[in-house]
Amino acid sequence: MPAAIRTVNLAKSYRSGASELIIFEGLNLEVAQGESLALVGESGAGKSTLLHLLGGLDSPTSGEINYGQNNITKLSGEQLAEFRNRELGYVWQMHSLLAEFTAVENVMMPLLIRGESRDAASEVALARLDEVGLRNRAEHRAGELSGGEQQRVVLARALVGNPSVLLADEPTGSLDHKTGETMMDLLEDLHRSRKFTSIHVTHNLNFARRSSRVLALQGGKLVEAHV
Repeated sequence: MPAAIRTVNLAKSYRSGASELIIFEGLNLEVAQGESLALVGESGAGKSTLLHLLGGLDSPTSGEINYGQNNITKLSGEQLAEFRNRELGYVWQMHSLLAEFTAVENVMMPLLIRGESRDAASEVALARLDEVGLRNRAEHRAGELSGGEQQRVVLARALVGNPSVLLADEPTGSLDHKTGETMMDLLEDLHRSRKFTSIHVTHNLNFARRSSRVLALQGGKLVEAHV
């Protein structure tokens, strides 16, 4: 199966005064189309940093990030923003919903940014809320929703643009066990039904075991993990 994502000698470091903090270097990764990949490792290992690089939200110090034949490290800021909007969906541990807007308005945002009409964006957003079981909560503001409901709104927003890749950083980290299990079931079902490529950063080994492959980031290197 062809690679959906491929990194070549990826490196990320930060300057701190006269010293340099190397997060990782020479990192090579291939993720197949339709694969579900879990990234595990100790806190501070660089998992979230890697996910932000793969998501085009940060720039590597060196190396390439390829989606098919498209090296996103070569894109302009405008091109990268359009790529993220059309190809990627994001689910973060902190839901980052806009409190003054309703659930459906939050889900509509990526389509409005894309230039879709409000009516068209609303129709698609309502369908995505229905897909995550929240159609009846569409007109509720973010603060009126439970933590689990807010996270499902985030998932609906991630799906609204019909992405080819879903990136999730600790998607169950702020949820209680039962709600987290429900979220995991939903992510697994959506991955199977939509056939997109998924990469999840998680400390939840039960969640990691549901993926088709698990890699651990250890000492700046990616290694196969058996969990």
